[in-house]
Amino acid sequence: MKYGNAKPVVRSLASAMARRARRHEVDVVTWAPTSVGRRRRRGYDQAELLARAVAWRLGVPCRRLLTRVEDGSDPQTGRTRQERLVGPSFVARRRVRGAVLLVDDVVTTGATLRSAEAALRAGGATAVHCIAAAATP
Repeated sequence: MKYGNAKPVVRSLASAMARRARRHEVDVVTWAPTSVGRRRRRGYDQAELLARAVAWRLGVPCRRLLTRVEDGSDPQTGRTRQERLVGPSFVARRRVRGAVLLVDDVVTTGATLRSAEAALRAGGATAVHCIAAAATP
C-alpha cells in the first residue's frame, strides 16, 4: 500500500482496524500525516487513506487535526532504532475536542504516535487512542 500504490488493500486493513478500535468511544478519527514531499511523490498519504476508511466504518467523522512540522529530516524508513526514537514533530491545526482515534500505517518505535498524541493532547483532546495497520518486530 505504501510503496506499491496498492490502495485496494486499504479496505481490508481498515476493516480489521475498525474492529479493534470499536472497544473505544471516539468522537473523531485523524492520522499522523506524512511529509509534504512524500505525499507529493506517492500521490497520497497512506495513513490518511486508512484513517478515512476506519472512520467510515466506525460512523464517526475523519478530520485532519495535525500538521507535520517540516524540519528537513529524512524519513523514518532506513533509520536505526536509536535514530527512530526521535520522531517527527506535529502541531494541532485547530482546537481538538473529545476523544480521538489516531491512525498510522506502521509503528516501529512509537515515536511518531507519541509525538502526534502529545500534539493532540496539547490541542485539547480528552483522550487519544492509537492504532496502526502494522508494527515491526
